Amino acid sequence: MRIGIRRKQRGSELVEFAITAWLLFLLLFGIIEFSVALFDKATITNAAREGARHGILFRPDPRDLAAENDAITQAINNYASSYLISLGGEAEMAIDIQRSNGGGTFSVGDELTVTVTYPYQFMLIPGFIAGLGGGIDLSSTSVMRAE
Repeated sequence: MRIGIRRKQRGSELVEFAITAWLLFLLLFGIIEFSVALFDKATITNAAREGARHGILFRPDPRDLAAENDAITQAINNYASSYLISLGGEAEMAIDIQRSNGGGTFSVGDELTVTVTYPYQFMLIPGFIAGLGGGIDLSSTSVMRAE
């Protein structure tokens, strides 16, 4: 009698695993995906800080703000390319650089605002996140005063 009961239950663990495995894998890949997104957010924040830090350094007059903006953008791109996790190749970021006076000069005490926006595309579970359009915009703003 016992042998007959065991034969009827043979494979029940496999069926139970098949029923619950999708939830386990969705949870696991969701944790991985959002961990990568949070890491990229921290990287974008640090890249904005690095660009602002590069832009507030003392430089003697006359200052070439266009060349400084290019140097800030280059510093941000260098940092992001070193640390950003993007499996789709080079990261395409929008970089906005604003100075507080806006008059074409930049002197001690003026504020520099650097905003970096990165369109993060989900890598592992894009089909499950249809409500977010397959990605989100990660953005960070750093404000520093000129030395």
